[in-house]
Parts: sequence; C-alpha cells; structure tokens
Amino acid sequence: MLASLRNGTPARGRRMSARVFVHIGLPKTGTSYLQSILWSHRDELAAAGMLLPGRERRDHLWASLVVRGDTRLRRRHTRAPSSWRVIQEEIAGWDGDALISHEFFCSATADQARAMVGALEPAEVHLVITAREPLSLFTSSWQEHLKNKGTATIENYAREVSADPRVVWNWRALDLSLVLERWGDVVPDDRIHILTMPEDTAPPDDLWLRFCSVLDVSPEVGSGAEPFLNSSMGVVEAETLRRVNLELTGFDRAYDRGVWIRAFLADERLVPRGGDRFWPSEKRIEDCRRRGAAAVSLISRRDFDVVGDPESLRVPEELPHRRRPDSVTDAEVADVAVALVARLVDDVREASARGPKDASASSLGQRIRRRLRG
Repeated sequence: MLASLRNGTPARGRRMSARVFVHIGLPKTGTSYLQSILWSHRDELAAAGMLLPGRERRDHLWASLVVRGDTRLRRRHTRAPSSWRVIQEEIAGWDGDALISHEFFCSATADQARAMVGALEPAEVHLVITAREPLSLFTSSWQEHLKNKGTATIENYAREVSADPRVVWNWRALDLSLVLERWGDVVPDDRIHILTMPEDTAPPDDLWLRFCSVLDVSPEVGSGAEPFLNSSMGVVEAETLRRVNLELTGFDRAYDRGVWIRAFLADERLVPRGGDRFWPSEKRIEDCRRRGAAAVSLISRRDFDVVGDPESLRVPEELPHRRRPDSVTDAEVADVAVALVARLVDDVREASARGPKDASASSLGQRIRRRLRG
C-alpha cells in the first residue's frame, strides 16, 4: 500500500550497508508523535537493527544546537555540549542502521548541514523530511511560538526569513523549499525522503506507517504506543496566552517555559477549552500559497523519494470561513482569563492540600519530565 504513495522511487529492499537516517523536521509535522513512539520503543528498535543513539531524548535536541552553533548550549544542561559527540560515538560502534530525529536540525545552514553529514560518514546518510501545507503549518507554529513565551501577533509573526540558524519559529525552518535549498545537495536526491502529512481521514497511525516504510522497519515495532497529543488552542485562548506572556517575567530557561507555559498553562488548561479555529489575514494566506507552490515546483524538478502526494503541500484555493485573531475582543479575553484564574486557584488549593512532597511529584510534573527526557 505504501509503495503506491511514492513519487518516482519504488519501495526499497533491505539495506546492503549501514545507514544513518537524519530526520530534520519540519517542525509541527507530527515530529513529537513520531518521537514519542521511537523513544518509548527504543529497545524494540535496537532489537530490529535500528539504533536510536544518545543518553536520553534531549541529546537529539542538544545535538541540533551543537550542529547549529548555538552559543547558549551550556545554559541547557552540563551534558548538552557533549551530546553530538556521544551520538556520533554510539553510531560508530553500532553494527546496523541508526536514526537521529529532531525538527530543529532543519534550520541549519548549508555549511552546517554538510558538516553534519560529513561527521556521520562513511555511513550512508539519508535525510527524512516530514512536511505539510504551509497555511496549517504557519497557524500551528504561531501557537508553538506562544507556548514558548512568544508575544507576536499572528500578523507580525515570521514576517521575514531569518538568517540565523538558531532561529526555528520562522519561515527559515517552516518553508520546505528554503530547507531543501540548504539541505538538498548534501546527499543524493534518492537519499532525501519527503513524507507528506496524511489526510485527516487517514488512519491515526498512517504517518508512522510512512515513516517506517522509509526506515525499512516493521510498524509493529511501535505497536501499542500512545500518540503524543500536541493540540491547538482556540483563537480566544491563543490571544489570552499571548497577553499573559506580555506580563510574565523570568521563565528564561527552556525547561521552565516547557513546564509552566507550554504544558501547565497552555496544554493542560487552555487547549481543553476548545474554541474557534482561525486563519491569518488574506495577505498571509497568499504568502503561504506561494510558498506551497514553490515547494511543489522544486520537488517536481528533483528526484527525491516522496511518500504521499506532493500536491497536498499546496494551500487549497477554497478555504472554510474562520475567524482572525485580530477579531478577538477584550471581553472575550476577560472571560477566558477569569475562568483561567478560577482554575489556577483550584490547582493551588489542591496542591496545598497534598503538601509540598506530593505536589512536587504530581502527575503533571512526572508527565513533563518523561516527555523531556524520553
């Protein structure tokens, strides 16, 4: 079935020599879902011949910082600077295929991409890129910006393409054609695998099946995995979080932002409210259409291994009516904020009743630590 999804290149047989697959994103294309399966089935993957290197899940994030020359690396963790070396050493000592996966690699410069691939040779390096049409990607990434303490309105978000490889929540990492311009010549075309996102009507595990078809790994390796839910906020909830971020001080550490803003506030308290879905302005929509068309055109000129329909990377000409974030009123924000304060008071009361020891070992804290550490 998956062979029929391929564009140009037939499904391959088993490898003849060791390969390293580098899954570089894009962000907001099911990467957390895939990584949650991979890390929860790490031993099963190893038994099947596929190494997921590193001491913990964060090593792949930290390695992306090393590759992209992030000078703030030491602020992350004392082990962060050694992450890329540890991954390389484990791969060198492994007799089989290996997989590196983090969506922030895609922001690397062309020189950094070549250096990364060169560091993994003489293994046969393959790039895996998960992709989706730019409009849904743009709106989803703006929410991710907010969950990371961002304060830009959707109209001011990612207006320019950054030249800084450390920047991720920007068209630098979100525009497939720009990513392919930097990464597209570091390995031969037939070793660049582009996986389009399945349709909404597809089975829940369809992206996993597509991913496994590229890795030559049985999908059964990840059977029984609980999908990582990375849900979106409604338009009023998103605007409320944006205004809260404007008032927050501190939270400079990525860990604190992930625990308290992303998980505690956004995912656990604002996302469950639901709310209206939304689009940006018509001008931004047209920009997304242009970027989608450019990606499809580039793919058509190359011999990449495409799993799925490349035409699905275009923004549809007709879109259902949705609200715009600038239509949110102060009264709507006040309603969400009041409900949020009431919920937080309940949280504090419950934590106080459990006592400091129990509160520190709360299910929320445990879930977040498992998510960060893999």
